[in-house]
Amino acid sequence: EHRSKVRSRVTANSLMELIGQSSRVFIMGHKNADMDAVGAAVGVSCMCRKKGKPFHIVLDLERNVAKNLVAEIRQVPEYKNAFISSQEALLLCDPRSTLIVVDTNRPDQVESQSLLETVTRVCVIDHHRRAADYITPVVVNFHEPYASSASELVTELLQYAVEKKDVLPIEAKGLMTGIFLDTKSFNVRTGERTFEAAAFLRQLGQTRWR
Repeated sequence: EHRSKVRSRVTANSLMELIGQSSRVFIMGHKNADMDAVGAAVGVSCMCRKKGKPFHIVLDLERNVAKNLVAEIRQVPEYKNAFISSQEALLLCDPRSTLIVVDTNRPDQVESQSLLETVTRVCVIDHHRRAADYITPVVVNFHEPYASSASELVTELLQYAVEKKDVLPIEAKGLMTGIFLDTKSFNVRTGERTFEAAAFLRQLGQTRWR
């Protein structure tokens, strides 16, 4: 209730424009990524697909707490080679690459500090309180401490950035899982916007969810 959807719309437009200008997009969350970080990452990936841009989710496949979700996502053809290591990302990045950080705003907590220092165009989508050592500089900053999760914020962006048919069922499921985790089954940090986002995702994935 403390947030305005106008900002979500403006941010979605700015982010889509930046993605369109990029050679490729890297998406990463925090170390030991959880389901909110992974869910938000696949939501951003949907935006990249809409713009026809190559995307890579930077993730340590051994050191994360969302292994079951990641395994399910990797079964989808669109995500067959989406997950890469930080070393692979460093080899692929160029001056026109964009890095989108989700579910953290602290440079010491990201999956790869080297990649953060290498890519010049960085965006942040996060719901945690702003840290003293906030990631800077940032081209697009969508930081809303009142939101329940990064997945909730990305879901709001998707509503303005893509059409419903563009969102894969696994992406809707990943985002819903992220919201479910950070709200402890919708028991804490929820608001009207949280349930609006959940209803949107449920509508997208209802025919295939178990």
